[in-house]
Amino acid sequence: MSHSHKPSTGLKQQNKKFKTRHASKGDTKKQAKGRTSRVTPKGAAKAAMKASQTRQDRQNKAKQLQLKKRNDLLIATRAFCGTEGVPRIVAVIPLCSDVSAAAAAKALATSVGAGDDTCPSLGTWKLPVERFKTSLQFVLLPYRQLYMALDACKAADYVVFVLSPTTEVDSWGELLMRSLQAQGLPEVVSVMHTRVHDLSATSGALNAARAVCEGRPDPVRWREGRAHVLAENVEWEAEGNDEICQLGSLRVTGFIRGAPLSANRLVHIPNHGDFQIEKIISAPQARTSKFTGLSAMDVEPTILSEATPDDAESLTSKLDPDTMANEQTWPTEDEMATGSMSNSRSMLPDAAKGTTPKRVIKRVPRGTSAYQAAWIVDEDDGEDEDEESDEDGDGDEKMDEGSVEGSEKTERVVEEVEEEEDLVDLDVTNEDMESSNGRMASKSTTFEDLDMADEKEQHDAWLASRGKKDIEREREEADEADFPDEVDTPHDTPARERFARYRGLRSFRTSPWDPFENLPLDYARIYRFEDYERTKRNVRRRAGEEGVQAGTRVTIYLKNVPKACAKAYSPETPFVIFGLWQYEHKSTVLHFAVQRNTEYHGSVRSKDPLVLCVGPRRFTVNPVYSQHSRGGSKGTNNVHKFERYLKHGQTMVATVYGPVAFGKVPCVLMRENEMDGEGVPPFKISFPRFNPMLQATIIARGLTPGYACFHNPAPDLVASGTFLNPDTKRIIAKRIILTGHPYKVHRKTATVRFMFFNPADVMYFKPIELRTKYGMTGHISESLGTHGYFKAHFDQQIGQQDTVCMNLYKRVYARWSAPHVAMQGGGEDDEVMKA
Repeated sequence: MSHSHKPSTGLKQQNKKFKTRHASKGDTKKQAKGRTSRVTPKGAAKAAMKASQTRQDRQNKAKQLQLKKRNDLLIATRAFCGTEGVPRIVAVIPLCSDVSAAAAAKALATSVGAGDDTCPSLGTWKLPVERFKTSLQFVLLPYRQLYMALDACKAADYVVFVLSPTTEVDSWGELLMRSLQAQGLPEVVSVMHTRVHDLSATSGALNAARAVCEGRPDPVRWREGRAHVLAENVEWEAEGNDEICQLGSLRVTGFIRGAPLSANRLVHIPNHGDFQIEKIISAPQARTSKFTGLSAMDVEPTILSEATPDDAESLTSKLDPDTMANEQTWPTEDEMATGSMSNSRSMLPDAAKGTTPKRVIKRVPRGTSAYQAAWIVDEDDGEDEDEESDEDGDGDEKMDEGSVEGSEKTERVVEEVEEEEDLVDLDVTNEDMESSNGRMASKSTTFEDLDMADEKEQHDAWLASRGKKDIEREREEADEADFPDEVDTPHDTPARERFARYRGLRSFRTSPWDPFENLPLDYARIYRFEDYERTKRNVRRRAGEEGVQAGTRVTIYLKNVPKACAKAYSPETPFVIFGLWQYEHKSTVLHFAVQRNTEYHGSVRSKDPLVLCVGPRRFTVNPVYSQHSRGGSKGTNNVHKFERYLKHGQTMVATVYGPVAFGKVPCVLMRENEMDGEGVPPFKISFPRFNPMLQATIIARGLTPGYACFHNPAPDLVASGTFLNPDTKRIIAKRIILTGHPYKVHRKTATVRFMFFNPADVMYFKPIELRTKYGMTGHISESLGTHGYFKAHFDQQIGQQDTVCMNLYKRVYARWSAPHVAMQGGGEDDEVMKA
């Protein structure tokens, strides 16, 4: 009988069973093997109760959402209820040359049974609509006025685009649509005389009016929490009785919209800047009685908010740097003694003979300026120095002749006494007015016009030179795409001097770089936030708690406003003021995430002048572009690569100096055009709006008397994006690549040439790591010869077709921005000079 070993049950391996909650339905059925769980009556009751409770919860939640939406709709439209309430701002923009905003507004007014007798051709027009129990405030805009349309849409609740049934929308209309889309567009209503909303038919116009009067305006994201006022009336009063005073108080009347407005915060006026609020006074409307037809005020104006000295925000935007705060060494006694001797007047040598300008004294009528006296020619100005020496030699002979004619001279002196009483001595010495031989030029250069053919030839040559510059820039951009960041080492200048400000980095993302190292003086003028996100939350919360509530008709008193701001106001153009949040006047480093417009094909280089439109502001900037890391990652050292060009299809960061903004404010980058496009219709501007001295010049050019007709070139949309952050520690590193050719190769060792041209440069850059275009890394072993050759060792075998590179980095900084004054058609003298 054979023996068999029976294994023990205690030694059998027991594996942990898988949890069934992660199993599929098929696995659960296999494990059940057809068995079904028995449901007890008590468990069935609990399940039914749970199902009914879940159904009731869903119904309650849906009802709560419905009530919330209804309350939000009532709150959003409550301010617009009644003809005496807050009017809805409707910006009417014609997109074609053969339509007008006034005609569209009159058609809408006629459809609701209101009169259109008071409708202007341009400007603002308030229309009470009794049929829909509301009121509209039309902003009628001219054709081909980009900046005016952008400013009006920033404050509008609705935008009405007027199309033509016969004329296609041109490039300017497409530019406006793209710019408004990037800026933030409110509710849009498109009208046309045949389709969309047909204004020629009463039903179509009525449908358009119903969409404007009864709809809820879509909120613009960047305007949430920000107050703005569309002016109904603007008045300016000088601070003193002196007529020369150019500063005064500006009174702006209108409805506060969007958010509360506090007198302790600043306001921004496009094209003019930021100003302080003195006080805010209520301005109730005069209500018309239905029985008597007379208008009367219900309440008297009262002060709603007044600025306090402790809480009012100042107009200081930049810090005053303390240049004496740096480390200094106290001078020694020898240095102080040397300095005192050098500063003494006895140590200064006398001026060389002939280098000091001759002092000229002239007898001129009283009240004559030095500039006018320079054009007065004396009798002895044309005499030479030789003649003066002859006069000295023949002095005795002339004196004898003078004694004979003494009686005649005495009579002439008596006759000229009265004329000399009004003459004074004036020093007209000016080095710029003197000629090379020390005499004043007595003849002026007359300007002669060129022949029309010659002038046209020179103009064509100038345009050709501009075209050559554009071609050169396109070629440079193509070279940058083929050989990014590669530069040639100069032969005449040592590389250690030419690239002295550059450094090497072992790792671009992890190598340490102190953000406060060797900062320029501009960094001492800007503000820095310790925690930007926390400050943003506090500022947003504070803006919603203080100030006069939205929907109130007020009169805002602004102080220290220049007279030019009041002169710029015209009933034909919208005048809007925007409320600023706290700290939004302080200057800092601004970073914008931008993406280039696909329809713009010009070359956009770093530090090229552009126009930046961000929120209610507009600046002339020279942005510096850098890479935008995916997901907002900034690495361990916060170093980002500088980009020489703004490229298509990539999101980049544009950096400038400017006033801070809070939130995701949209931005638009534009480039001004020097030349007008083809087929741009001219527009007219009346002469009384201009400087009277320009009237004769415009008439001399052959234009129609009484009007100036010229083209207003529209800018190009370059890029659009949003505000990123005001990070002052962000390091923008400009990279250059020095390249060399492997002259001789032996496995991992190579002799490299053409990277440097003297052995001193090789020893200076020896600690920096080398890399090749095929991915090998290495370092410089030793210098060879006197022509800059060196031996390098790499981690892998290198081939002669490879290229040896050395990366060097230098930090670049942003540039200051300046306020941009948009030249609107309708009253700017600069526009006429540009024409």
